Amino acid sequence: MKIKPISPEKALMRLEELCVRAEHSTGELRRKLYSWHISGIDADDIIESLCRRRFVDDERFARAYVRDKYRFNHWGRLRIRLELRAKGIDSDIIVQALEEIDEDIYISALKELIINKNKILRDDDRYKRRMRLFKAAAARGYEPSLIAKILKSDDIAEQFNGL
Repeated sequence: MKIKPISPEKALMRLEELCVRAEHSTGELRRKLYSWHISGIDADDIIESLCRRRFVDDERFARAYVRDKYRFNHWGRLRIRLELRAKGIDSDIIVQALEEIDEDIYISALKELIINKNKILRDDDRYKRRMRLFKAAAARGYEPSLIAKILKSDDIAEQFNGL
């Protein structure tokens, strides 16, 4: 199905409505404009207008995205960073947003992920079990060095009977 081109004025109104309902990045909005066959100066003017009137703010978006993804989805910093880059967020903004992660909550989420995953694993082989736990945490975007540290920590090792 081909999307009919719309006028820049109509596109601006649609994006305003979209931004009122949820946070979006300028990159997402630019892709939306492109899908409506609006690009170049018109797209730049629309994005600039939305930013000026605070409908869209990449810093605000990045902070909210980081907060939601590490608290509710239990994603690690690496995955969050990758997803924010895909949404067109500037690297400096990503670094600032990731600094807002509470380290204690972050580590607790990783421990909880490892403990819950361990409950469903059936491997008796210690090495295989640790590797599967490591891979599960890495797939969620946690840093390999932090995963290894948590797997070796005393409170986790006790949970796994000397894992």
